[in-house]
Amino acid sequence: MSFLINLIFILFVLFLIKMMLIAVYFHDEINEARKKDPAAKSFLEVLILYQGLHALVSFRVAHFLYKMRLFFPARLISQTARFFTGIEIHPGAKIGKRLFIDHGFGVVIGETAIVGDNVLLYQGVTLGGTGLIKGKRHPTVGNNVVVGAGAKVLGDITIGDNSYIGANAVVIHDVPPNSTVVGVPGRITRQDGKKIEVSLDHIHTLDPIMQNIEELQKRLDELEKRK
Repeated sequence: MSFLINLIFILFVLFLIKMMLIAVYFHDEINEARKKDPAAKSFLEVLILYQGLHALVSFRVAHFLYKMRLFFPARLISQTARFFTGIEIHPGAKIGKRLFIDHGFGVVIGETAIVGDNVLLYQGVTLGGTGLIKGKRHPTVGNNVVVGAGAKVLGDITIGDNSYIGANAVVIHDVPPNSTVVGVPGRITRQDGKKIEVSLDHIHTLDPIMQNIEELQKRLDELEKRK
């Protein structure tokens, strides 16, 4: 009985040490989650309960091992993290600062993907590859990019800074900075050349087809008035 109590105590102490280390080394990521998720009530809640944070912590450890060419233990950590969080991040990926994965279940980030700073990914996002080619085969995502729920960004393409990928969009071509992409396949529309705000409502993204239809309708109205 005393052995069991001692074991529980040791595990509890190790848990506290782990949480303290995460709180110190991932302080910016936790604050980013609190800023971008209105449901986050406290620093402690994000620290203990947010699976996106813990998937990122596991990735940092796995990525370190991957760079040391310890491929099997790196993949073992990433697959274990996938089991517990529902988020799969290949240890070979390169991820910048303050990534926030909101809800996160079903998120996949491929081996050669590159993710910039201050990126927000919603659930079901795939940063995936195409074909069986070797080398760079996953997307490069710039800084301050938002990728909506269920969106698929595929292949060796670049998503420019400050862009927004709408929910369920399928993106297979480069996206210039300060753009919004919607639809299947993804169609690009600009937000007046301005930075896309994280608080952008998912159901109010600009649709380039509707924009073209509206422009044509205005032109027809002008022609009708001339008669």
